[in-house]
Amino acid sequence: MNYPEFFDQVPVIRLHDPLAVFLGASDDGILEYRYLDAVKLAGHSCPTVASAWNMTRLALRALYDNALPERGKITVSLRGRDDEGVAGVVGNVVSLLTGAAAQGGFKGLAGQFRRQNLMRFGAEIPLELRFARLDCEGTVDVACDARRIPADPEMPVLLQQCLDGSADAEAFKRFGRLWQERVRCLLLDHGDDPEVFVVRLNLAASPGQA
Repeated sequence: MNYPEFFDQVPVIRLHDPLAVFLGASDDGILEYRYLDAVKLAGHSCPTVASAWNMTRLALRALYDNALPERGKITVSLRGRDDEGVAGVVGNVVSLLTGAAAQGGFKGLAGQFRRQNLMRFGAEIPLELRFARLDCEGTVDVACDARRIPADPEMPVLLQQCLDGSADAEAFKRFGRLWQERVRCLLLDHGDDPEVFVVRLNLAASPGQA
């Protein structure tokens, strides 16, 4: 698969998944996810997919500090409904990384390894997403303001041309390059920018709160 070079520069997200060990998919249960995995899941790369990826990365870092996050032992709440805006797309990327799923998720084995109902939509939370560990207190609220990464001024015109069929081959390519340049800027230039990605660690919450 050909893809922009910057995909490989995005920080890898590493987690431990005990279910992978139990079912023999991995000897140590350590899973590595790359931005390309999220792109393949969504079928495209855009600011929404990128922000979901990076919000998850930042939330896991805040929740686990230097420890390896435990996939399947994290609950996630989204402020948006699953049929509202891009909440469903964000939820899919977050589910890929954390294992948290809504009603359609894995029901577990004899009460263990359950992923079902670890994700919920339409939650009353202050920011876009809330992550919580099942094994200890504390939550992390995160949000992304992608508006702080403006699109190239050419983008609206090129987009319209691509959609109405008036764009030639070079215009299509330029639109794609400019689109991905904004994604690159979001992930690499501003991935740890507190003006773009807001992260709030709440230590007074109850265990497993979502």
